[in-house]
Amino acid sequence: MPYEEKRAWIMGVVSAVAYAIYVAVVLGRARDSWLTDVPYAWLMVTTIGAAIVSTIVVSIVAGILSPRTRSTVDERDREIGRLGDRIGQSFVVLGGVAGMLLALIEADYFWIANIIYLGFFLSATVGSAARIIAYHKAFQTW
Repeated sequence: MPYEEKRAWIMGVVSAVAYAIYVAVVLGRARDSWLTDVPYAWLMVTTIGAAIVSTIVVSIVAGILSPRTRSTVDERDREIGRLGDRIGQSFVVLGGVAGMLLALIEADYFWIANIIYLGFFLSATVGSAARIIAYHKAFQTW
């Protein structure tokens, strides 16, 4: 398995786990109150930070364990990476636009922050999935 594909798996899985933990904790805290009353900010910052650090650490470990694949990035790997970036960035843009629209209608900060976080999560997971699919299907560079 190419190192870039391993990195896609790592980012996708770590992002999904971090977001699932965040959602589970927020929903668990909201049992007896409104969702917008739940303290979420510190939890959000912590899960995002933990996901970033975990992705970096696990990627380094994967690189150490497979040094031969780490240094062999070819044109196909770069094209697949660009494809995943383009697909993933579209969700960052959608999350940003949705957050801006929520701010314009003066929605609660909870909804604004969470729609942007959802955009980050979708960017990482869908972008990673696009990379993984491209590695396993006949990927045509144009």
